[in-house]
Amino acid sequence: MTTLSAQPAPAPSRALQGILCIEIGMLFFVGQDALMKSLLTLYPVWLLIFVRSIVTLLVLTPLIWWLGAPHRLLTPLWPLHLLRAFLFASGFSMFYAAFPFMGLAEVSTIFFAAPLITALMAALFLGETIGPHRSIALVVGFGGVLIAMNPAGENFSWAAVLPLLCAVTYAMSQIIARRIGDRESTLTVGLYTLTFAGVLILPMGWFVNQVIPITPDLAHLRWELPARAFSDLPRLTLLGLIGMAGYMLLSRAYQVANASLVAPFDYSYLPFATIVAWLLWDEVPGLDTLAGMALIIASGLYLGWRELRAARRTDEMPVTAEAIFVPGSPLPPQIPEEESAQ
Repeated sequence: MTTLSAQPAPAPSRALQGILCIEIGMLFFVGQDALMKSLLTLYPVWLLIFVRSIVTLLVLTPLIWWLGAPHRLLTPLWPLHLLRAFLFASGFSMFYAAFPFMGLAEVSTIFFAAPLITALMAALFLGETIGPHRSIALVVGFGGVLIAMNPAGENFSWAAVLPLLCAVTYAMSQIIARRIGDRESTLTVGLYTLTFAGVLILPMGWFVNQVIPITPDLAHLRWELPARAFSDLPRLTLLGLIGMAGYMLLSRAYQVANASLVAPFDYSYLPFATIVAWLLWDEVPGLDTLAGMALIIASGLYLGWRELRAARRTDEMPVTAEAIFVPGSPLPPQIPEEESAQ
């Protein structure tokens, strides 16, 4: 969930454009994850993340070169981007590794603990204050995570821990993005985060194969290049293009409309993912997942509303309000002023 801007409300046409961009972007991200889930039956997760990064490099490099400032191909902030890419690669390799064991709705619901974890990290590392209202919202949200995971249930799987670990690494990446702030454009952040992630994912995959026995149920973690990959290149390329389209649409949404307006629509990913999973694989989430999803969404929206009120009283925007929480999106917390004016 993203929130906040203390700027005046945008014109209705711009607001509608922002909402449409974020909703279509959510559909693209759900489509990306659905395609990823399907391809994991054929290809290892390392290859799929690497291919997505190559597509990002081929699309964003000429685009940034053509647009020019404030976007840039070379940046002195590359160490921060590299650290963020490491968190991004390790986190989303765990997120996608859970797909063969869990439904898309279950994995995504647990991942949306990320806004709650970011709020805690902002308090611990950035000195932001969590008052009693936010504390209650966090308790409710984490209660929703526990309900969705249902660790005491008969159907609990170790794989449920993977999207939670992804939420932790994603929250950490958003704290780092706060440090980057408005010194970098969204296109440059996307280029460096996803490209570096593609470089790092290969040694990560090799290392996992050295320390974990790859049993048949872990075939999607194997270290190999299937022979059919070259003949299946169009579908693999489509995976990267769908993700890129979603990223560009989200970026556009936060350029043309106030973040406080479009922020709640981040959560539309969850019902979209639930519907797509039902249509494609006949996956019906259990009552525990639906109950946890409701509590997580309610908690996240309440946190965003509190941050919006806080923004009207201060010039400083808390990380909780700025961060964007969509599986697979490297979009940073803040849209630079130069981009907003375009």
